[in-house]
Order: sequence, then structure tokens, then C-alpha cells
Amino acid sequence: MHAIRHHEFGGPEVLVYEEVPEPVPGPGQLRIATRAAGVHLLDTTFRSGDPKGPYPLPDLPMIPGREAAGVVDAVGEGVPDSWIGKRVVAHLGFASGGYAEKAVREVEHVHELPDDVDFAAAVAMIGTGRTTLMALAVGPVAADDVVIVPAAAGGIGTLLVQAAKNAGAHVIGLAGGPEKVGQVAANGADAAIDYQAADWTAVLDRALEGRQATLLFDSVGGETGRAAFDRLGPGGRMIVFGWSAGKPTEATVEDIVDRGLTVSGALGPHLLAKLGGLRTLEERSLAELAAGNLRPAVHAFELSEAAEAHRALEHRGTTGKVVLVP
Repeated sequence: MHAIRHHEFGGPEVLVYEEVPEPVPGPGQLRIATRAAGVHLLDTTFRSGDPKGPYPLPDLPMIPGREAAGVVDAVGEGVPDSWIGKRVVAHLGFASGGYAEKAVREVEHVHELPDDVDFAAAVAMIGTGRTTLMALAVGPVAADDVVIVPAAAGGIGTLLVQAAKNAGAHVIGLAGGPEKVGQVAANGADAAIDYQAADWTAVLDRALEGRQATLLFDSVGGETGRAAFDRLGPGGRMIVFGWSAGKPTEATVEDIVDRGLTVSGALGPHLLAKLGGLRTLEERSLAELAAGNLRPAVHAFELSEAAEAHRALEHRGTTGKVVLVP
């Protein structure tokens, strides 16, 4: 089979499309003939050799990719043959292996998919969707909320805009560049603003229509996050789940206390345990997809174009969830 591997750490060019042996499912495992594989920003940090957070560097060579959807074509010992032919999706964990024509996973981590659920959409929801649900659990949206969503054209941002509109809130989405702004508007945001424009904060103030924001979902940080933070009114809430700008939004305790703000994190094992664990969130996420309540945006590349997918993701040249298609 074909897969993407890297034998050294470095830039996107270290990702090599090559032939490798097919994985064989062990006891309790099944094998997925992959139809879509997810690309995560964390994959790029592992590839570079400079992972963020507590995660160790992987052993090389490795096949990246922590999300895969497709059709079961083989099962290991102890797994019923009835799984063969089923449409499934799975988060592969840190064992990775998703950037390949076939991948294996323990059966208890696999979800069966209805016939009308797209493989790429399922890949988006198994990871991006569950993170979105975590953010919404920490910062539930009400009809009277005025919500700001930075990175609103991204995978999570797209879903947050939809969820906030489903709740009846007034939603302002921030994105970089006219194309992304157009996608945010098409996704239903009441206002879509280009934060790369010189006057974007003035445009944001006009979009607030004399009101102050009540809820900020911040995954960007930096100057953009701080500008959005400054628009929160008394009693406002800020939900943090990343800082793609390279540093978190800077705010002092005085900033927070003076306006009675609440700042909460939407990541971490403590929150996962509170919400029932990863599998529960994955099931809820896939159910929202099947019901049509949340519709992920997907930016697809051929499997052989994994290096280009990484390059585009690192330079913010993608919208929605990045997916590789074998």
C-alpha cells in the first residue's frame, strides 16, 4: 500500500509518499481501508521535531495522522467478522498511522457510520467536532448572547458559528482574507470581518451595533485575541482553547476583575472526564453530524499531497478541516 512517512524531522518536504507493508490487525483490532484521513496542526509540530506541550517526539520513521475513516477490510483475533464491510471512523490516538491507504485501530475506539454520512465529514467531526463540543460545554450559548469567533473559517470556528446561530445568538466571525471572510458569511455569521484589514477593529465596533460582546471563543490569542477581549462587556465570558498566533491573549487579573469577566479553558483531561470521556464526546459529535445540526467544512488534498497540505495549514492557507484522500 501507499502511505506518507517521514524518516527525519524538518519542513513539509520530509513527508515522503512511498510503498510500505500493509498493517495487520492484531487481537482486538480491525483494519480500515482509508477513504479520508485527518490532518491536525499537532501533526506539523511532530513532523518539525518541535512538538508543543508535554508530548514526546515520535520514533522514526513514522506514518502521521490520528484520524481515519473508511471501510473495514480485515479483523484481528476476537473481532467478529460482521465488522468487515462496515463504514467506520476512528481516532487513532498517538499511535498515528492515518496518512495511509490502510490503518488499524482497536475495535472499542471505532464508530460505525450511517450510509449517508460522508467519510471526510466524519473525520472532521471525530476530532474537531469533539473539541467544539468541549468549548460549547464550557461556554454554552444563549439566544441573547453576542458572540465573537476568531478563526471563524477554521474547522472549529466553522462549527462554533453554526452552533451559536442554532442557539439564536448574534455571531461575529473573524477570518483572514476576503475568501475566508466570504465563507464565514456563507456559514451564517451575522457579520464576517477580515482581521488582516488595517481598520478591522473599527469594523468590529460597527458590527457590534452599540452592544458589547458577551462571549468570546478564543483559539487565536495574540493581538487579535486581545482586541476581541477588549470588546467583552461586564460579565462577559472568554473560552480559551489555543493560541494559533503563537502566544495566548494577554490579560491581567485587573482586566478580568474590573469587568467581572470569566476566563475558562476548554481543553484538558479534567474537562474530558467531566464530560464523560473522549468516546462520549465523539458519539455526540457524530450524532450532531448525522442530524444535520453541525456541518463541518473540509479542505481536501490527495494523500500524495500531504506535504502541500502541511505547508498550507502552517501558512493559514486552508479553511475548515484539512483532510487527505487516498
